[in-house]
Amino acid sequence: MVDTNPKKIKELLTRNVEEAINKEHLKKRLLSGDKLRIKFGVDPTSADLHLGHSLPFRKLKQFQELGHQIIFLIGDFTAQIGDPSARLDQRRPLSEKQIKENMKDYIKEAGKILNMKKVEVRYNSEWYKKKKSFFFMDLTSRFTFARLIERNEFKQRIKKDIDISMLELIYPILQGYDSIELNADVEIGGTDQKFNLLMGRKTQKKYKKPQQDIMTIPLLIGSDGVRKMSKSYKNYIGLSASSKDMYGGIMAISDSLIWHYFKMLTDMSLKEIEKTKNKVHQSVLSPKDAKSFLAREIVTIYHSKKEAIKAEKEFDKVFKEHKKPKKIPEIKIQKEELAILDLLTKAKLAQSKAEAKRLVEQGGVKINDKKIENWKEIIKIKSGLIIQVGPRKFVKIRNS
Repeated sequence: MVDTNPKKIKELLTRNVEEAINKEHLKKRLLSGDKLRIKFGVDPTSADLHLGHSLPFRKLKQFQELGHQIIFLIGDFTAQIGDPSARLDQRRPLSEKQIKENMKDYIKEAGKILNMKKVEVRYNSEWYKKKKSFFFMDLTSRFTFARLIERNEFKQRIKKDIDISMLELIYPILQGYDSIELNADVEIGGTDQKFNLLMGRKTQKKYKKPQQDIMTIPLLIGSDGVRKMSKSYKNYIGLSASSKDMYGGIMAISDSLIWHYFKMLTDMSLKEIEKTKNKVHQSVLSPKDAKSFLAREIVTIYHSKKEAIKAEKEFDKVFKEHKKPKKIPEIKIQKEELAILDLLTKAKLAQSKAEAKRLVEQGGVKINDKKIENWKEIIKIKSGLIIQVGPRKFVKIRNS
């Protein structure tokens, strides 16, 4: 049964929506009671999803709660090409093995927001691996080079004399054709996906199919407060992050992001968010308290209220009382000594020696509460040694 409540439909069409094409047509269909097929696709180019991905999933949840059919498309075939959206360089091609490894937790992570029992999960290798060369010749013949080269990223790359592969030109056509295979009525995606989403409409039109409506969702600003949330920029908070890491990640964002995150990532009404914002402006509530409230709300969504309270207590213990966490992850090292840069990378507190060196030079590394100031220092390995990077990362060493 489809819910046609006008108030819910208005919220669906307006909150956290950058643009809807064709908005009036979509509104009319939602009010009509038609059960729509809502497509959302993700290419498994990285191993896990983050809070930035939660925005389209939260919009899908609104559609799902109204009774519409959600289609979660995993682009295991198109990931081998790589989406050129928002990129001024070519993506590194991925192997089938890498793609399978990357997507293994996607359904579980999506299930943190959606009722996956009611979701139609599809993979575009289902149809593309069965297609013959004639199909690809026919599909590409329906589009012109002039139209495909119009996207902004390609224009910038041409100006800078950066190569554009033929596969990158074909990518949006393939994503568009997915909408035909899935009989999509609506497709949603981030604002950086607009060209690809529109290609779905164009492809359907070329094949004389009804054109899908599209909805673009704003991009979440990453924890650095500057760029979109992305694993590439290391400014993300994972959907699978522990309650402690998720809470700490939210507490680490700048004050300027508080209201952006309240609006984008919580279920609070805009009226309630504005009331909370006014309390901060009137100094009734401190920005830190508002951020704590935000962190509790987000951790409750992805874990539980109990876990949110526990994470807050652990955070306060480390930051307010300057005590170490109750549970510190351990790493086994059997060597007698290690250079500090090797130790940090081995303990996975830095992704590379270059990053480890930077952390030491910035004064962010301590061993047993003593700051390490020389990045060439050799550390004698003993059981119980506690390495700390920044205010939140701890690892305990054991050598037996």
